[in-house]
Amino acid sequence: MRRGIAATALVAALALAATACGDGDDKKQNKSSGEISGTVTYWDTSNDAEKATYKKLAEDFTKKYPKVKVDYVNVPFGEALNKFKNAAGSGGSGAPDVLRAEVAWTQDLANIGYLAPLDDTPALDKQLDYLPQAMASTKFEGKTYGVPQVIDTMGLFYNKKMLDEAGVKPPTTLTELKAAAKKIKEKTGKTGLYLRGDDAYWFLPFLYGEGGDLLDVKAKRVTVDDESGVKAFAAARDLVESGAAVTDATDGWENMQNAIKNGDVAMTINGPWAIEDTLGGKAFKDRSNLGVVPIPAGSGGQGSPQGGHNLAVYAGSDNLDASYAFARYMSSAEVQAKTTEALSLLPTRASVYNKPEVASNANVKFFRDAVDKAVERPWIPEGNSLFQAILVEFPGVLTGKTSPEDAAEAVGKAYRKLLKDDWK
Repeated sequence: MRRGIAATALVAALALAATACGDGDDKKQNKSSGEISGTVTYWDTSNDAEKATYKKLAEDFTKKYPKVKVDYVNVPFGEALNKFKNAAGSGGSGAPDVLRAEVAWTQDLANIGYLAPLDDTPALDKQLDYLPQAMASTKFEGKTYGVPQVIDTMGLFYNKKMLDEAGVKPPTTLTELKAAAKKIKEKTGKTGLYLRGDDAYWFLPFLYGEGGDLLDVKAKRVTVDDESGVKAFAAARDLVESGAAVTDATDGWENMQNAIKNGDVAMTINGPWAIEDTLGGKAFKDRSNLGVVPIPAGSGGQGSPQGGHNLAVYAGSDNLDASYAFARYMSSAEVQAKTTEALSLLPTRASVYNKPEVASNANVKFFRDAVDKAVERPWIPEGNSLFQAILVEFPGVLTGKTSPEDAAEAVGKAYRKLLKDDWK
C-alpha cells in the first residue's frame, strides 16, 4: 500500500538519523583517509536484453575503485518503485545505495525525502554536458536529485521487407497507417500494427498527436479531458476497429515483441530500449531489416513522450561517498558510449554523440533527433501516478467497452482528485 507523503518523509528523516548515529559495517564510508571503500548496492531496472551489459559495467567500477565492492541487483522495472519505497520507508533495511529510476520517479522520491540532493557532490560531472531535456527530469524544488543515465522517446518500428512486399512506405500519418495496414493484409496476410494496450505510456503519442497534454503545469490545469484527449482515445480505438492494429489488455510487452520479432505484424510503437530485443527476432536476422521512423501524426501533428532513467542516491545510504562516485561513473561518457554501442540506448551527454561508435548507429541518430522534438512530461511528484488512471481506461477504449468521451472524463476526474483542489 502506498504511504502518505508526510509519513514517508518522517520515516526517511528517522532513517537518516539512524544511519548518522550507527556504527555501520563494510558499507560505511571512509572519510578519514580520503579513500573510497566499502560496498555499493545498485538496483538496476534494465530489461533482459540489457541487464548483462549493465551488470558488467557496474562491476567494472571496482577497476577504478578496488576497495569498493559493487552488489549488483537486477530488479524488475514494474516492481522497483514500490520495493524501493517499502525498503526506505521501513528504516532503510534492504534499500539500495543507488537506484536506476525512471525519470518520473525522481520528483516523487525526492518529495518524500528518500533521495540525496546531488548539487555540489561528486555525483555530477563538472563538465555538465548533459542534454538539457535530461537534466530537467532530475530537478525538484530547485535541487538536483538524479544523474541522467539514458534518455529516450518513442518511434514506429517497422519490418522493411514486409512493407516492401506490400508496396507501401512507412506511414507519416494515422490515415496513411490505416491505408498501409490494409495493403499489408492484402499482400501478406499479416496485421499492420501491434498496439500495446496494457501500458499508459503507449497512449501519450496519440494525445500529443491530437495537440493535447496531460496537464498544463504552469496554469495548474488538467487538460487530459479536453477535446484533444477525447480525440486521442478515439484515434487509438479507430486503429483497432478498422483492423489496422491488434491489441491486448495483458502481457502487452511479450505479445508485442513476439509479434514483431516473429514477423506476424509489420509495425510496433516502441523506443530505443527495445532495439536490441527486437533485433533478436527471426524476422531481423538481417539487422538492416529493422527501420525506425517518427510515430504517425494525428490531426494535431506528431508527438512522442520524453522518457529515460536517472541514477538516484538513497538519502539513507551508509556509503554516500562511494554512491556518489558510482553514480558519476555509471553516467560517464565512457560508460554511456559502451551502453550505446552494445544496446543502442541514447546517451544523456552531448559529447558522447560525437564518438564514432555512436555516430555510426542509424537508430541512435534517429532517436537523438526525435528527442529534441519529444514532449516533456510533468516533472511533479505526482507525475508517475498520472499513468494509473489512463491504464484503467485505455484497454476498455481499445476493446470497445468504454467510449472515448467517458474515458477522458474519468481520467480528468481522477487527476483532479490526485492533484487536490488547487488544480482546475
